[in-house]
This record gives sequence, structure tokens and C-alpha cells, in this order.
Amino acid sequence: MIADDHAVVRDGLRMMLEAEADFAVVGEACDLEETHALLLDRTPGMLLLDLHMGRELSLGMLSALRGASPATAIVILTMDDDPAFAQQAWSAGAAGYVLKEASRADLVRAIRMVGGGGRYLDPAIGGWALAGEGAAILSERELEVLRLVALGHTNTEIAKRMHISPRTVETHRANLQRKLGVSGRPELVRYALQRGVIHR
Repeated sequence: MIADDHAVVRDGLRMMLEAEADFAVVGEACDLEETHALLLDRTPGMLLLDLHMGRELSLGMLSALRGASPATAIVILTMDDDPAFAQQAWSAGAAGYVLKEASRADLVRAIRMVGGGGRYLDPAIGGWALAGEGAAILSERELEVLRLVALGHTNTEIAKRMHISPRTVETHRANLQRKLGVSGRPELVRYALQRGVIHR
């Protein structure tokens, strides 16, 4: 289901999504009241929700929308790349946060990831990674270490690429594992894939 206050955006999204063989748009809404009513009526698998619906911020309605259809995963689709909004959306139960400037392939990837039970944060948000129910702030350097670890580079290779010592890389890896609540490279790779830091 698509919820956006601009008809031309809804039309474009519908055409894009229905070009995928396994996607079907079951409803469109132009404001939050209509979105709530349609969720009660249609119970879609996923809701693409604009962050700003007219003068209203959708985040304040997320709990009500989730209550209307608990089985519906909500993906925020927005032009706003402010990490604070992404954090609020995550805390309120959104399963994805995608920028409207994302490519069709990235939007489809996000929908498939969320549809498969994962969560998706647009990589363009920068140094924010979201762990569990809360939010963990990663520095740009930690994010780069995560990316390189996930791509299979050794500590020594990462140190050379980033012009830091291998010991510093080890410290960053330890901090990453602590912040993200994971242990070992396989879990870091899984996390990086789930959050869109790297792609298959």
C-alpha cells in the first residue's frame, strides 16, 4: 500500500512496483486518516509511508497505524535525510527508511529485505546504524571499518587502506561488536547486509 500526499508520486511508485512480478499495490492514500482507514480494510503486507503528509509528520501516527494492522511492515519513504528522523522512525517501529532519491533497484531491495523480515536503512543516511530496538551511533570511521570487514579485508589490509595501525582497527572492531551486540566477523557481515552497508 502507498501513502503519499502527492498523486504523481503515488502514480510513479505504483507503476514501478507493479513492474515487479511478485508485487501488487492494494491501495493508495493521500493523508494519514485515509491511510489508517485503508489499513483496517486491506491489511497489506507492507506500507510505503511518506514522512511528511501535507503539514503532518507521519511519525506521530506510526503507533496508531501499526495498531490498525499489526502484520503490516512500515517503510518510510522520504526526501529527509536527517538521521534524527530515521532514529525516531526506527524507535516507533518502522522497518525501513528509504530516501526518495534512491534508485528503483535500491527501493525494490529495501522492500524485499523488509518483506523477508529484515530492516533497511538507506546507506545515504551516513554514520547511523540501528541495532535491535534502539539506535547505535557509528562514527564514519567505524562505518568504514564495518564495510571493509564485511567485504572480507583483514585488519592489516584495512589499516593500510585507512592509514591507521592494525591495533586501531582491532579497537574499532571491538567497539563495533559492543555497540551492535554481535560477536565475530560472520555476524558483522550479516549486520552490514541487513542494514544496506554492503549489498549482495
